[in-house]
Amino acid sequence: MTEYRIAGEIVAADNDKRASALKADYEALGVRLARDGLDIDSVTGKVAQFFVAVPSWGVGTGGTRFARFPGSGEPRNIFDKLDDCAVIQQLTRATPTVSLHIPWDKVDDPRRLKAHGDALGLGFDAMNSNTFSDAPGQEKSYKFGSLSHTDAATRRQAIEHNIECIEIGRAIGSKALTVWIGDGSNFPGQTSFTRSFERYLDSMKTIYQQLPEDWRIFSEHKMYEPAFYSTVVQDWGTNYLIATELGEKAFCLVDLGHHAPNVNIEMIVARLIQFRKLGGFHFNDSKYGDDDLDAGAIDPHRLFLVFNELVDAEHRGAENFHPAHMIDQSHNVTDPIESLIRSANEIRRAYAQALLVNHKALEGYQEDNDALMASETLKAAYRTDVDPILAMARLQAGGAIDPIAAYRASGYRQNVARERPAVAGGSGGIV
Repeated sequence: MTEYRIAGEIVAADNDKRASALKADYEALGVRLARDGLDIDSVTGKVAQFFVAVPSWGVGTGGTRFARFPGSGEPRNIFDKLDDCAVIQQLTRATPTVSLHIPWDKVDDPRRLKAHGDALGLGFDAMNSNTFSDAPGQEKSYKFGSLSHTDAATRRQAIEHNIECIEIGRAIGSKALTVWIGDGSNFPGQTSFTRSFERYLDSMKTIYQQLPEDWRIFSEHKMYEPAFYSTVVQDWGTNYLIATELGEKAFCLVDLGHHAPNVNIEMIVARLIQFRKLGGFHFNDSKYGDDDLDAGAIDPHRLFLVFNELVDAEHRGAENFHPAHMIDQSHNVTDPIESLIRSANEIRRAYAQALLVNHKALEGYQEDNDALMASETLKAAYRTDVDPILAMARLQAGGAIDPIAAYRASGYRQNVARERPAVAGGSGGIV
């Protein structure tokens, strides 16, 4: 029996207030879609089966490069984090798995994590290693790099940490390892581009050899930060080279925030699908750089265009296509649970809109070089209000019609604030 953190009657009461309006809106949208040959129940069923993992670190308050301002009821440990993640799943029915970050989420016995997750109805998605900061008691520092460090002992320490993440993941049911490093340089001449990349590849090959047969490894590119002149894995081309060098279990992870402004991310996605190396996503949004804002908060149209490529790949039966979907955000001025609820809904929204694209018509316009009508075909799907589909998918799965309203009505944040001691503010750092 799943251990719900918000009383079911609270969700039911909020749903009762909204059920009549949802029924009317859903029926009206169904009639409209039927004119285009679309069955709304079929679309809703697909949306209900689309899931995205929430990050364990996302339920805590983030920060800026200069300071962090903790919120009330901050999770004290990974077990509190899982409790918060369970609330998101209870209300959205879109986030049944959690992506852990080691050593932040490390416990003496991983079986305790598995048991707590099972009680909450949660599974575990990709493991995330951390060699971009130093942990307490760590022998070698990562100040000047980790997997690409000039010192062999430091590289070995980083390799062993990633192997430890695999072992923890095996114990809790994970099937993937995400590796993002902050290695790079701040000044021209500080490092050798070639030698640092050679060291990185050698380190990754050692980690790759320790992957279980049914696991995948995701390498993640990032243009800058914390290194500002160069990063070792700086773009999707380098990422593709890494996945190709490592082998068939290696794939590229695309973080929507890890690109320069105006980069055509949907084209990157299409290329990686075409060459069978798209591993998955870290969904977020950005205005200027790696802002880690709520998914769809700045450019929901870009999120839709990314999903158009994903649905197109499904439509074509693309080979070796099974991307992982994860959220990666930092919440500085909002309740993290509310932001993650909203992001899960916005990700599903983009998927639902992409399902409405008339692919046959689009392909015809593309073949005829009819630029305007091809664009209009995409815009027609994007302009469709799919809120009734999203709400019905949640309701039919036992979730909330309006999950943020139900969350606020529950008083969950106030309740956990009484249980969890306040965290002192003023600390520096991004996370």
